Amino acid sequence: RSTASTFFFLNLLLVGMVGVIVARDLVVFLLAWELMSVAAFFLVVFEDEKPEVRQAGWTYLVATHLGTAFLLAFFLILSAKSGQTDFLSIQGLGLTEYAKGGLFLLALIGFGTKAGFLPLHVWLPEAHPAAPSHVSALMSGVMIKTGIYGLLRAIQILGVPAGWWSGLLLAIGLTSGLLGILQATVQHDLKRLLAYSSVENIGIIALGLGVGLYGMNSGLPITAVLGFAGALFHVLNHA
Repeated sequence: RSTASTFFFLNLLLVGMVGVIVARDLVVFLLAWELMSVAAFFLVVFEDEKPEVRQAGWTYLVATHLGTAFLLAFFLILSAKSGQTDFLSIQGLGLTEYAKGGLFLLALIGFGTKAGFLPLHVWLPEAHPAAPSHVSALMSGVMIKTGIYGLLRAIQILGVPAGWWSGLLLAIGLTSGLLGILQATVQHDLKRLLAYSSVENIGIIALGLGVGLYGMNSGLPITAVLGFAGALFHVLNHA
């Protein structure tokens, strides 16, 4: 395959990621999300003459679309409740605690798959070694962080969190951080090592989000600010 196709899909990936960040409508958001995901797939399978690369590509494609299915359910429920598709209209709908909890789980699985939270990280150690190095760097440094951005968006939409949300994120963060670095230490392939290192760092970011949610739920604004600020700072640090 020519390098021209790599740059074509690389530009599509960039457009998709920018679209995810600037979207203010859930339809636009999902279209940009899908563009980003499909472009990344074609970049991962650039060397598709190798069986292991094809396998890694399909693993990524299946995982990312399972995550998208959960996001589609999340947004469809909110849109059906509000009758609108822009983010402002689906925010603060006065949902019951059970409904908010279910929607949070949908968002956590959907965005967590892209971010690489354990145990939703299965595609990450496969896709990163298969992709060209510059693509692997962009996926680790930026693309998986769109999952963090999306999760923060979902929290903003759903409003005041329940107490168990922070506990769940803290548990995910601790598990991802510890198992990610343990897996990284036994790798011999440098890009596979970096992929597990990304899982570890995403876990650290999840810990910050968990602390932030704890502060929100407990009425501790300083704790909330420190938690979210720490998470966002580590997004930049890892990138």
